[in-house]
Amino acid sequence: MRYQGIAAPAELQDTIQGFWYTSINLAEFPAGFEIVPDGSAEIIFHFGSSCSVATDAGLQPLPSPFLMGLLNQTVRLHGESQLEVIGIRCFPWRVFDLLGLPAGEGGVLTFVHPIARLQPALAELIAAGRVEEALLRVQQYFLDAQLPAPADSTLTKAGGAMRAAGGTLPVSQVAAAAHATVRTLERKFKQAAGFSVKDVSGLLRFEQARNHLWQHPEANLAALAYELGYTDQPHLSREFKRYSGTTPAAFARNARQRQQVAPDAFVAFVQA
Repeated sequence: MRYQGIAAPAELQDTIQGFWYTSINLAEFPAGFEIVPDGSAEIIFHFGSSCSVATDAGLQPLPSPFLMGLLNQTVRLHGESQLEVIGIRCFPWRVFDLLGLPAGEGGVLTFVHPIARLQPALAELIAAGRVEEALLRVQQYFLDAQLPAPADSTLTKAGGAMRAAGGTLPVSQVAAAAHATVRTLERKFKQAAGFSVKDVSGLLRFEQARNHLWQHPEANLAALAYELGYTDQPHLSREFKRYSGTTPAAFARNARQRQQVAPDAFVAFVQA
């Protein structure tokens, strides 16, 4: 697995965090490649292998691009060979406005948007191995679009406070940072992101725990729970299992095993 990324320029940073590329040999994951929740929404272009997502009704083919919205549980992608991906990592409280869509419930979503016209040019660049040029091409698309600044800065302030604290702030403190009442902030967040402030905070905090355990699988779980503001280790374990389907101890064991076999295997998972 290979990863490459660039941060969003200042003009886009109210909406987009960055642009990234990875390649995955889906043939190595016959049970599906697992995507674990985090606190971001991502617009995903894919090339090479066909790509499907597992649903209750079976495998659903995915167009390029599609939206990987906020997840409240893991999803599995399936394919037959090498899948190459370009992702646009967005703030969940801005992504629906960016695409001109009503806020959804999260998960894997398909959409119609002029950005899809980039697919042929990006496919040509990826096929030629010109990954950085492809990333810059996507970035330039949004720079040329001259994204308007948020009309209401409440969500930007709230989101900034939540991310700076790694999802550990109580809703009342997030509202205070955004100079809004809790009721007003929750209403605006639900309208923009499809999720509550508490939901997004929980995902941001889980993301911190997930990444820490991938990078430091020998970490003391009680100390990690304290560091991230969980009530105690059982609280960390419950929340971790809620989002990932596994316990932090089991995730850490799996991380150790994967790093012994392929140290870079989940670099995109951690950084993307």
